[in-house]
Amino acid sequence: MSNNKLLSALGILCVAALPQSLFAKQQPSPAGVPVSIVVTLEPKRGRTIPPVELQDITVQQGREKRPVTALVPLHGKMQLMLLIDDSARGTFDTEISTLKQFVNSLPADTEVAVAYMRNGMAQITAPFTRDHAAAANGIRIAVGPGGADVSPYDSLSDAIKRWPQSGAERKEVVMISSGIEALGGGWDPENPYVNAGIEDAQKAGVTVYSIYSPSVGHWGHSLWRNTWGQNFLSQLSDETGGESYIIGFGSPVTFEPFLQQILQQLQHQYLLTFLAKPEQKSGLQPIRVTILEKDAGIAAPDKVFVRAGM
Repeated sequence: MSNNKLLSALGILCVAALPQSLFAKQQPSPAGVPVSIVVTLEPKRGRTIPPVELQDITVQQGREKRPVTALVPLHGKMQLMLLIDDSARGTFDTEISTLKQFVNSLPADTEVAVAYMRNGMAQITAPFTRDHAAAANGIRIAVGPGGADVSPYDSLSDAIKRWPQSGAERKEVVMISSGIEALGGGWDPENPYVNAGIEDAQKAGVTVYSIYSPSVGHWGHSLWRNTWGQNFLSQLSDETGGESYIIGFGSPVTFEPFLQQILQQLQHQYLLTFLAKPEQKSGLQPIRVTILEKDAGIAAPDKVFVRAGM
């Protein structure tokens, strides 16, 4: 073959290979996008959680199983907000000392804040601080009818939007409310106001624990409103990786056993990292986290924010 023909052939090969090379560089890594979430291990039948290793946990994104790369116990750098419905029934006032004891029993390095849900906003009475005594002083009686909240889920979103930037490993909310959504979003799991609060928590990596406490006034003894309020609280906690505490439709005798269970949950939280499937656009993606062949359960959010694959 002549030199001219050889050079021509090599040129054609180079041009043909060029788009493939560029295309390969534009594809997301087949490994996936690293995503970290806070999960909580729980006993199934006994009171003891057995040892759980990385290989015991599976993460599915849609129908696809994704690689799990790390499971690290969390012991510090936590921020916790006590978020209280300002329309709570007067029986809430008897729980103030119990809530103060809960705040003071948190680990010393935990930053605590107190806020009241009022008219779709979060009225902060104690900003995040490691001075637990100061935070506890932010717990006051509920205003009642004058502070009736139109949507605790809007108040949750407002609190999350104003959450200070920090390097906290965990962001937790203990939400005390009837769960009643009064903006008319509908009485089904697709209520847009409830879902907006859930999505804001999922995007921010906030775990929500909820305690049912009935509202003052007519809605406080409306069976169907309270039924759906409890459903919404359960949905909120379940889909953000927390727990919901509900006993009947009346006021709990005391919040103490619920708060003690929350303290136990906080002692068994882990940072779980997996490689999510790259998507064309950043956004929330459905996941399912399970533990196989162990006498243990796991609480995790059912959606996570995944950055677009580059």
